[in-house]
Amino acid sequence: MTLENNTLLEVVGLTTHFFSFARTRVVKAVDNVSFTVQRGDRLALIGESGCGKSTVAASLLRVLPPSGETVSGKILFEGEDLMLKSNREMTEIRGRRIGMILQDPMMSLDPVFTIGDQIGETLCKHACLKGLSLTERIKELLTAVKISEPARRLKQWPHEMSGGMRQRIVGAIAISCEPKLLICDEATTNLDVTIQLQYLNLLKELQEKTGVTLVFITHNLGIVAELCEYVIVMYAGKIVERAPVMDIFDSPAHPYTKALLDAAFGLQDLKKRRPIPGEPPNLANLPSGCSFHPRCVRADDRCRKEDPLEVNLAAARSARCWYPVTG
Repeated sequence: MTLENNTLLEVVGLTTHFFSFARTRVVKAVDNVSFTVQRGDRLALIGESGCGKSTVAASLLRVLPPSGETVSGKILFEGEDLMLKSNREMTEIRGRRIGMILQDPMMSLDPVFTIGDQIGETLCKHACLKGLSLTERIKELLTAVKISEPARRLKQWPHEMSGGMRQRIVGAIAISCEPKLLICDEATTNLDVTIQLQYLNLLKELQEKTGVTLVFITHNLGIVAELCEYVIVMYAGKIVERAPVMDIFDSPAHPYTKALLDAAFGLQDLKKRRPIPGEPPNLANLPSGCSFHPRCVRADDRCRKEDPLEVNLAAARSARCWYPVTG
């Protein structure tokens, strides 16, 4: 298979802003982001809250709130530019070709409809199933996401399920039409550690069975280590580092990536914990030069004045830094 045919998603120069009511204030949430996802990949987008990773996902699916606008860029999915699609065409793509699992399952599930009704709605819309074939498919999906007694569960309501079960139901809806791409946006945040691990194992198993490509958006580096193969690190709306997962953990190149690791894994040993100094930047009033320079221990005058370019460091890895970490 050629590289071109193996490319599922290609994002080129994606720039998304949020505007105030009178458009007098602009928040640069995503700034000239480009990346490629191959079929079967397990990719992670990581960074602190507000770095732009969830806005990337919303931009890909074109589900931005009214104040948001993708002002430039291309989103090529299976060679088709989603930015050129009509709203009706995007409705067909969402759910059927691209699935999404959100952070809070109660925001995705309607409390006044049964579990079976909600899974069935997607299948009726995109797969044209009805009657017995619809019921059997719903039970198959519940079984696939490890929900016991599917015939009984499909008649239950969301409030009758535990948090972990509700998240699995959302997963069942997301994979119901066998999408090519599944975007998981902080999908394990509200789950306890044991349930998180079970859910990650479930996603791995589903990928092995269906071949679905996974894009995982998270700030949980433990999840990244467990699930993902390639990592993109975002800060202040920009990609600051990209590399295979083991390179990120073994030898982070960008000072921000290293600071993230020190802050996260220092929790296991409080004596070694090194929180990132300062606060994330105001995306409506970004500092000059490198956006990370006010918090970076390696910053100098060049960092404060000039925005660094992204440079290749090795095969499949790069960093946006004047002085990447080595060794």
